[in-house]
Amino acid sequence: MAGSLNKVQLIGRLGADPEVKQMVNGKSVARLSIATSQSWKDKSSGERKEKTEWHRIVIFNEGLVNVVQQYLKKGANVYVEGQLSTRKWKDESTGQDKYSTEIVLQGYNSSLTMLESKNSGNNSNLVSDKKSSLPQDNLNQDNSDLDDEIPF
Repeated sequence: MAGSLNKVQLIGRLGADPEVKQMVNGKSVARLSIATSQSWKDKSSGERKEKTEWHRIVIFNEGLVNVVQQYLKKGANVYVEGQLSTRKWKDESTGQDKYSTEIVLQGYNSSLTMLESKNSGNNSNLVSDKKSSLPQDNLNQDNSDLDDEIPF
């Protein structure tokens, strides 16, 4: 294989307020839980069905952590771009190995975009490791189709 790519792009809603903690090295880390949903009409019953996937997001970039802490709340619609990472640890109560797969935002290959702003309707805000500009009017989009039947 000549090369490889580890890149994840998601648009979804926060299922809870972000959790920000201090690491032992003094830097902050933010953890988010994002829901992505798909819905369809069942052909046999005509009933509307929906499937929701939950994604764990971990942000190590200090600038993004500050933005997350200040501006994001439960229900916020966001676009994230990062890398998949799987952690392994031992469960202290059972002694069994446990695994967790997360989307990690750190370095120059990650970004976070707030897709809606309470103060400005559909005005989008972009924050990434390459840029940090709030607000940015040139990213206006009609996101009304993304609000269909989110389960919270």
